[in-house]
Amino acid sequence: MAKRAGKRKFKSGAPASLRQPDPEVLKRQRAFVDSVARLADPLCIAEGMELVHVEYQREPGGLTLRLYLDKPGGVALDDCVDISRQLADILDVHTQDAPPYRLEVSSPGLDRPVGKLNDFKRFMGHRAKIRLTTAVEGRKNFSGVLAGVIDEMVQLQVDNETVSLNYKDITRARLINYNGER
Repeated sequence: MAKRAGKRKFKSGAPASLRQPDPEVLKRQRAFVDSVARLADPLCIAEGMELVHVEYQREPGGLTLRLYLDKPGGVALDDCVDISRQLADILDVHTQDAPPYRLEVSSPGLDRPVGKLNDFKRFMGHRAKIRLTTAVEGRKNFSGVLAGVIDEMVQLQVDNETVSLNYKDITRARLINYNGER
């Protein structure tokens, strides 16, 4: 007898797209991303590159672990392949508890991710989109000009006002139409 694929029922009664992420799941994902960054950063430095950002998220094909790299003059495909091969071996040894994932290594592109606190200072004056876990002024998504950092609070100029966003609440931040080094 075949199993019927029916509509999934959720404990909260709300569809998955409307539910809040489980805080414990978010905590484990952040810990995994932090450990991957700690392992990948020395490798990138040794290869003359900067580890820009690490993402770990569910996508249609399953879980994806994505690293963004940069270097003066830009990142070539061979750079991504080299780091990917070396990092895959390191992660196989050090992250045995992680569920299966697809590893991708990429250049940052036009919508460069901003993940480190210093990057919010470094790219001051650039337009950015920021997504938060906790709403500020009733919003979780902001778009504006980066205006610096004060005590781990990212300052974002939105229209004619400056909004303070807690760095620890930022789940995603990207520069908009970034076209050069800084």
